[in-house]
Amino acid sequence: MRAPDTVDAARVALLLNELRLPALKRSWAELAAQSDKEGWPAARFLAAIVEYEVVDRGRRRVERNLSDAHLPPGKTIDTFEFDAVPRVSRAQIAALAAGDVWLEKGANLLMFGGPGGGKTHLAAALGVALVENGWRVLFTRTTDLVQKLQSARRELALESAINKLDKYDLLILDDITYASKDQAETSVLFELISARYERRSLLITANLPFAEWDKIFPDRVMTIAAVDRLVHHATIFEMNVGSYRQKIALERSRDPTAPEPEIKRSRGRPARSATIKSLAVKTPAD
Repeated sequence: MRAPDTVDAARVALLLNELRLPALKRSWAELAAQSDKEGWPAARFLAAIVEYEVVDRGRRRVERNLSDAHLPPGKTIDTFEFDAVPRVSRAQIAALAAGDVWLEKGANLLMFGGPGGGKTHLAAALGVALVENGWRVLFTRTTDLVQKLQSARRELALESAINKLDKYDLLILDDITYASKDQAETSVLFELISARYERRSLLITANLPFAEWDKIFPDRVMTIAAVDRLVHHATIFEMNVGSYRQKIALERSRDPTAPEPEIKRSRGRPARSATIKSLAVKTPAD
């Protein structure tokens, strides 16, 4: 490289560093050499280096948002066993993973079923896919978030704490039915549900059907009001299957070298079936 070229290269590196364009700083020299060799017009060279920076920024944004989402590791759509869970199709989950149809409307996803039935895995897998598609997601155990919100209320900062959660397009509340039936704790949970209603989406996993949600909220009026807000504009999955984790553990205890067992399950009820009749909940008209 000639002396003037060396000086120009050094200037370019300094300018790109000043502009905070790290991807261009790493790649411009190689792209410039290719441009000189192939005789690119200036517009093509400029488009190439800008596109490189845009792609790299998108990659780094996804990495940051995945870290910020606190999703459990190893839970992806590819590792979810659709054959083991009735009425949950890969095509339906793939459509939900795009996010643009329901997240823009503040719609909800509700997943019901016993422990070990795949609710947390599926919720986390959707979270990963949504982040990769450009959405912001936060995964949290319901009890952990409730405790943080209750602490914020004691400090007279509950509204601010709930508002900060607005930056997430989807808030995944895992194991909502483990929340304590305590007036202070469940009231902040209700305020969160109300605050996000028709604005920001919730994905909730629960071991108990709606008919037993009086074990979560301290009175029937609050229970009905919470369910009413959640089911409006919601897709509901009932994943009432036996525990896959227990099945694997049992088989491995008998033969540690045995492969994971094939699980055969009944088809169960369709995903839109929600156990809410016993609460006499009327879903608001669209």
